Amino acid sequence: MDIKSAGPPMAPPSEKAVDLERATSSDGSGKVEHYEAGDETTSLSPEHRDYLLARHGTLELDPMPDMNDADPYNWPQSKKVTNLILVAFHAMTSTFTASAIQASFEAIAEDFSTTLQRASYLTSIVIAVLGVAPLFWRPLSERYGRRPIFIASLLLSLVGNIGCAKSPSYSTMAFCRAITAFFISPALSIGSGVVMESFFKQERARYIGIWTLMVTLGIPVAPLIFGFVSMRVGYRWTYWILAMINAVQLLLYIPFGPETRYVRGQIHSGSSFNQEYLRFKRIDKTPLRLYDFIHPLTLCTKSRIMIPAVIYAMIFCFGGVFTTLEIPQLYVEKYHLNAQQVGIQYVAIIIGSVLGEVVGGHLSDMWMAWRRKRDPAVKPEFRLWLSYIGFILTIVGDIVFVVQIDRAGNTITPDIGAAIAGIGNQIVTTVLITFAVDSHREEAASIGVFIIFVRQMWGFVGPFWFPEMLRTVGLSPSAGIITAMILVCSVLPAIYLQWRGRSRTA
Repeated sequence: MDIKSAGPPMAPPSEKAVDLERATSSDGSGKVEHYEAGDETTSLSPEHRDYLLARHGTLELDPMPDMNDADPYNWPQSKKVTNLILVAFHAMTSTFTASAIQASFEAIAEDFSTTLQRASYLTSIVIAVLGVAPLFWRPLSERYGRRPIFIASLLLSLVGNIGCAKSPSYSTMAFCRAITAFFISPALSIGSGVVMESFFKQERARYIGIWTLMVTLGIPVAPLIFGFVSMRVGYRWTYWILAMINAVQLLLYIPFGPETRYVRGQIHSGSSFNQEYLRFKRIDKTPLRLYDFIHPLTLCTKSRIMIPAVIYAMIFCFGGVFTTLEIPQLYVEKYHLNAQQVGIQYVAIIIGSVLGEVVGGHLSDMWMAWRRKRDPAVKPEFRLWLSYIGFILTIVGDIVFVVQIDRAGNTITPDIGAAIAGIGNQIVTTVLITFAVDSHREEAASIGVFIIFVRQMWGFVGPFWFPEMLRTVGLSPSAGIITAMILVCSVLPAIYLQWRGRSRTA
């Protein structure tokens, strides 16, 4: 596949030093120069070298930016972070929309004279669409840029949420939920590409961590907020508020969300402002092929992407989907909580996710930096040591969650279990996605699409078999099934990745 169609062209990691990056002079000459990080002498032009020193204060940059203010690597840090916050919040809105009605299942079931489990399928529909839709959005965002896609996404999601609010029947609401999910999904997977296009290698885990944390937080924060809404003004106001949030996002993104899609190696015309904010024409001239829409699925042939996707999907299923979906069903059945009381239970998962990001993001970067001082050619597999903390915490958290629901007379200890599982889930999220991106940097945007696809498909299946498992096996015995599945599908594959990492073959 043409590298241009997968994100900013970047060389794979070098065994000897930091990789070789290509940069093109901005005078339009087409002369390609290069610089190898770590060398005292470089073949960068004096103008390019002076420009980078003035911008960054160093030439030890990975990857090497162009001599162009529109190159996102050359933006001020405040501009990068502001844009990332908008994109990360947009990504959060995707999962936020999916779980917004979780505290309202009982009200929805009464409204449409259906069962509690059938009402939960309105969330399952969104989970499934969020996994598939990015396959459509990724190639379009590669050719026409991230900014136009994000703006269209927010506008049409707003319309979809209004449709949900006005739906007269269950089937109409399900259809509108699917439409909303389709249009809100781009930032959920393209976010990894935005991070790669904006931040240098040594910052990657920290900022990917912000994106993944926001994606994770969308799941528990929504029912916490909308439990109060449903209790006081009715669950349909959930959709009106979601539409208002989309409107505010749209208004903020227009002035504060610049274009991060920047193709190195081609002539860029116009001012940097025009390139970042006013360009709505094709950025990448590479022909758009049918293959581009299914390309992320072909990453299943790359072990350093496929295996992390499977590991993460299993942890996300039990550390995220399982606890958040079973709280409104099991707690209502056993503890007779109302929508507001159900929503409050999600505070535990929010706290757990935030604590998990401290390990998964910031500590992960520190861990790799420490190792890099001892071994400049440190392999991405070294980061995986931190994932075992996440595996253990997810297993422990799920055991506490199901066993204590079975035995406890209140929600305190089950909530503690959900929080512990949330910590583990977030650690694994950041560590595994960063590992996959480190291993195949040229596929950064596609990696986000593929991993989200695998995660969402497995998460979509969960609501159909979770209740049957708990009902057939029982709450406490289910802990054994969960533990076994995590060991087989997450722990053992992680061990295999580290063992195979010695060969450095993909």
